[in-house]
Amino acid sequence: MLLTAYHQPVMLAECLDALAIQPDGTYVDVTFGGGGHSRAILDRLGPTGRLLAFDQDADARANAKALDDKRFTFVEANFRHLKKYLRLYGIKQVDGILADLGVSSHQLDEGARGFSTRFDGELDMRMNQDAPFSAKNVVNEYDEARLHRIFGLYGEVKNARTLAAAVVQARANAPIETAAQLKALAWKLAPRGKEFKYLAQVFQAIPIEVNDELKALEEFLQQVPDVLAPGGRLVVMSYHSLEDRLVKNFINKGKFEGEVEKDLYGNDLKPLRPVTRGQPLEASEAEIAQNNRARSAKLRIAEPNL
Repeated sequence: MLLTAYHQPVMLAECLDALAIQPDGTYVDVTFGGGGHSRAILDRLGPTGRLLAFDQDADARANAKALDDKRFTFVEANFRHLKKYLRLYGIKQVDGILADLGVSSHQLDEGARGFSTRFDGELDMRMNQDAPFSAKNVVNEYDEARLHRIFGLYGEVKNARTLAAAVVQARANAPIETAAQLKALAWKLAPRGKEFKYLAQVFQAIPIEVNDELKALEEFLQQVPDVLAPGGRLVVMSYHSLEDRLVKNFINKGKFEGEVEKDLYGNDLKPLRPVTRGQPLEASEAEIAQNNRARSAKLRIAEPNL
């Protein structure tokens, strides 16, 4: 499969500009996917530059094999293990880190993965296809209170309690095993005229739980200040408010909740500072017209707060 067919990178030019790539620098793409961002970074690196890319998806591993470049190293791991693997490869600091937190176009378009509301397939939703825990486990094994929490917190579903009760009732007759079964159930409870948005919220909530996405993001962000070189850049693109809030808070406050802590002299204790003040960067109308998945993308950029 051609990498270009796998995923259309969102805000590619903006991401590359934000990284401020030095030809001899060391960079990390912590969400390799189809390799679109990685290939573009390699195009800007000189012969002594270096790029490491993280991904736990088997398809991403196959795509990485197509990048035959001695400057490139593929790390088959979740980005929550950033420091561990950089240390393994003898790297203490890097000049830039890119994270594109969205599900790839390929994963959405391949019905068998169960991520999409447009195609039928088994309720899977695993980023790591070797993991023993899938969406099927969540939908069929979690009790009503836990389902209520997931739909409400991760999907921001308004009638999360009602949906959780409906899932528990439906599975009492037969297991819910496919995306189509879950869609049919959720469709009946969706607000009139907002059915597709409702389905998107439901199908957002479950993979966050399956892949422990928010905790993994927190763990990754907490490691960034230790591995980012002075003048280096952190570039993170998120697609829903929960992820963007974590990124925003960590950049602006050095923590995920509460106010900025201060030292004895009243100075802010935060390891990063935003490069762009105020609102995150968003895709242009022209890009959104070409790729609707860019509509919800929010790009935040930070550098060490020296």
